[in-house]
Amino acid sequence: MHFHSAPGPCLIDTHCHLDAPEFDGQRDDIVAAAQASGVGQLLLPSIHSDSFADSLAMRARYGCWIAFGLHPIYLSRHLDDHLQILEEHLQQHAPLAVGEIGLDYYLPGLDAARQESLLVEQLKLARKYNLPVLLHVRRAQDRILKYLRQIPVPGGIAHAFNGSRQQADAFIQLGFKLGFGGAMTYSGSRRIRELATTLPLSALVLETDAPDIRPEWAQQQPNVPANVEKFSFVMAELRNIDLNELRLALWRNTYQAIGLPLPT
Repeated sequence: MHFHSAPGPCLIDTHCHLDAPEFDGQRDDIVAAAQASGVGQLLLPSIHSDSFADSLAMRARYGCWIAFGLHPIYLSRHLDDHLQILEEHLQQHAPLAVGEIGLDYYLPGLDAARQESLLVEQLKLARKYNLPVLLHVRRAQDRILKYLRQIPVPGGIAHAFNGSRQQADAFIQLGFKLGFGGAMTYSGSRRIRELATTLPLSALVLETDAPDIRPEWAQQQPNVPANVEKFSFVMAELRNIDLNELRLALWRNTYQAIGLPLPT
C-alpha cells in the first residue's frame, strides 16, 4: 500500500488531504483504489500546525509526498509561534513544498491583514529553504501575484485555479503550474474548462483536493484520489489530445512544479 515513485509516467494527485477525518477507517482502501486506477503518487498539503504530525504519519504509512503550511482558512488556529514550528518542520522533515498557504477573500470573517502577513512570512520561509509553494487562491489572484513578485519563490502550484487568462499567464510567468480537478468536470464551469482547454499544456497539473471539490458525477460522496483518472479523461477530451500524451506531460509538469528530477 505504498506509493513508490514509478519509473515511468503515472497519474499524480497534486493536492489531496488524505489525512482528512472523512477518510478515517478507509485510507488503505482509498489508497489501493487510487493505485489501481493508475495514480502513482499524491501530494498532501497540511493546514495547521496540529496537522503536521498527521502529514508525517501519512508519509510513513503510504510513502506520499507532503508539504507543511498554515492555511488561510484556519486563521483562528494559527498562533504566532506556529511559524517557528513550521520552520522547524521544514528544517527537520524534508517536505517537498510549503503549503497549503495563500489568501481567501471569499469566506467571510477572515482578517485580510493577518492572512497577508502570514502569507508573507511563509513565502519568506519557502525562499529561505528553496521550496516551491502550494497556493490557496480564492478571490485573491492579483494580491497573491503582488506578493510573489516581491518575494520570489521557486514556483509551485496554484491549486484549484479559477482566475482569468491574464492572471493564469502571470502565475505561469512566475514559474507556477495551475491545478485542475473537480470543477473542470461541470459543463457550467465555462471559464475553468476554457482555461483547461487553451492554456499551454506545460502549465497544467491534475488534483482532487479530496475530500473537497467533488466532481459532477459524484456530488454526494467525498472526492477521492482515484478520480484523477477520470479527470485526465475529461482534460484529454477538452484539449482533443491523446490520453497518453496528456498523461506524460502532466507527469513531467508535476515533477517540475515541485522541483524533483524525473525518475529514470
